[in-house]
Amino acid sequence: MIARIFSVLFKLALAYVLAVLLLVTLYAYVPPVSTLMIWRWVTGQQVTRNWRPLEAISPNLVNAVVVSEDSRLCFHSGIDWRELKDAMREADEPFEARGASTIAMQTAKNLFLWPGRQFIRKAIEMPIAMYLTLAWPKQRIVEVYLNIAEWGPDGEFGAEAAARRAFNRTARDLGMEEASLLAGTLPSPHLRNPARPGPVLRRVTVRNLAAVQQDGGLSTQCLGLRR
Repeated sequence: MIARIFSVLFKLALAYVLAVLLLVTLYAYVPPVSTLMIWRWVTGQQVTRNWRPLEAISPNLVNAVVVSEDSRLCFHSGIDWRELKDAMREADEPFEARGASTIAMQTAKNLFLWPGRQFIRKAIEMPIAMYLTLAWPKQRIVEVYLNIAEWGPDGEFGAEAAARRAFNRTARDLGMEEASLLAGTLPSPHLRNPARPGPVLRRVTVRNLAAVQQDGGLSTQCLGLRR
């Protein structure tokens, strides 16, 4: 009986790995969907997502999100070991801090895993993030992330839906302050409203604006953004 259980688990794990490999190849060319988007469709909830290529998204938003979420994007291979080590040392629980997750790791989670901070989820997420970085250029990883991130409480996914909901304008036309407001919304899209920012989001936005100006484009130099 135990051998049969292990055999079934092994086959399921192998099927999952093969599915990830296949989907990573497919998603290099077609717009992917996140597991949360699929869950909302299955449960009859609304999903709003208008895919936009990276060049159709304001560099202001790209800079703001990268500086906020993964300032060493151009200098690691999917996992920022230095930030991860610091986050684990400072957090009460392993992987508790959001700063430990790179954009590649968050993309891996959104595409193939479930939300939460369980150790097993993070253990699966990390090798997928490393594989994404091998399989895709950094531009594609950022492009996918900006199009599948949950950005609102009513099924808004991606930069275009977020910009239209908050500011009634396209993702291409976002200014620096609007971009920083949206970047500050990402950790808590159900609690923070960029259209009517509260004190917490305003403080986060001010810090992000200062960080973007101090960064001067260093964090996104590998993306080749037009300025």
